[in-house]
Amino acid sequence: MILLVIDMQKALVDEELFAYETFVDSTVRLVEAARKNRVEVIFVQHDAGPGTGLTAGDEGFEIIDRLRPEPGEKVFVKTINSCFGNKELKAYLKRQEDKRLMIIGLQTNYCIDATVKSAFERGFEVIVPQGTNSTFDNDYMTAETTVRYYNEDVWEELVDAVSLEEAVEMLGRCPEQR
Repeated sequence: MILLVIDMQKALVDEELFAYETFVDSTVRLVEAARKNRVEVIFVQHDAGPGTGLTAGDEGFEIIDRLRPEPGEKVFVKTINSCFGNKELKAYLKRQEDKRLMIIGLQTNYCIDATVKSAFERGFEVIVPQGTNSTFDNDYMTAETTVRYYNEDVWEELVDAVSLEEAVEMLGRCPEQR
């Protein structure tokens, strides 16, 4: 299994996110559990281009301090919503024997959704723990409604939706991978 941590960047991790504190705490807990159990953690950062505040060299581009990658952990950069848009990451994941991806991070209705669907289409078993993806209010739905809509409806047949506790247990059952 690989824990894929998407867009947990300073410009995006904001108190306006749905269930902000619970979301960040749950995400940190899973990263810590993966590290403790020697499950590979891969970070992905979104680069929105110059002038956006979300590009390499910008403070907002950096991964939040609570999740700072450790030496040896892979970090990939993407420029489109799906993580599979990064050719190196796509090739790396394709080479893995274990086809389980636990996907967490931001934003539910953009990069998480695109990555979940892309992973499913490529034959990965996709695991999405409750409370580990979030988003902001938009013109059509509140953030809470958006998160519930994707987690409980859109991805219903694409993912293994598990509780946070189940996700931690799953990470504890993984054989050493590094």
